[in-house]
Amino acid sequence: MEERLHIADKHTENIVVEMQHVKKAFGSNEVLSDINMQLKKGENLVIMGRSGQGKSVAIKCIVGLLEQDEGGLKVFGKEVKDLSENELKALRVKVGFLFQSGALYDSMTVKENLEFPLTRVLKLKDAKEIDKHVHEALEGVGLVNAIDKIPADLSGGMRKRIGLARTLIMNPEIMLYDEPTTGLDPITSKEISMLIMNLQKKYQTSAIIITHDMACAKITADRILIMDGGKFIAEGSYEELENSPDELVSSFFK
Repeated sequence: MEERLHIADKHTENIVVEMQHVKKAFGSNEVLSDINMQLKKGENLVIMGRSGQGKSVAIKCIVGLLEQDEGGLKVFGKEVKDLSENELKALRVKVGFLFQSGALYDSMTVKENLEFPLTRVLKLKDAKEIDKHVHEALEGVGLVNAIDKIPADLSGGMRKRIGLARTLIMNPEIMLYDEPTTGLDPITSKEISMLIMNLQKKYQTSAIIITHDMACAKITADRILIMDGGKFIAEGSYEELENSPDELVSSFFK
């Protein structure tokens, strides 16, 4: 009995995000009807589905930007909806969110964009320490030379990289990517996908990646979930789902 309990505890510790029967509606529009999902420590989990299926809503619930109507949602073993404001702020430091646009501040240089979370969130004051973190983050995405540029001077792919660097500078344990390759050409999309893989290995992050980009999914996914009708209808590796006998599932891979 003790051995079985130890195994169960170890399994629980390996789960960093867990959603159980999560439901979310906006008025009469039920976006999430019954979401069940686990994200394992160190795993890249890709979520796919048609537009308007609630993929972005699901990950916004994870960081408390939205609150589910029903069901349980635990991050690091704690129910997100039960967290105090200070606890929620502490959670968001551990969970990085890369928005589709990169969400950079247009009036700030790249350096100032990266300094912002260090000084405002982590409350760092030592200039040398701040510079060290900024340069390390830019080295991680291969854009040290862009440090003094403003977002308007950057390509779409470069803005994505800087947005990623600004998120990673907080050293998050979980990364949430919302369509990381949208609007990029195939070569740049592949570079961003490879960067996601390299960052997973370097920082040992767990990640949820929402994407319509099949090349991105194939490169980054340890596991894929297919969403339809407000719930997950299929789970597996890229190869397993590509060869699924279910026409709806296999249609994503054609």
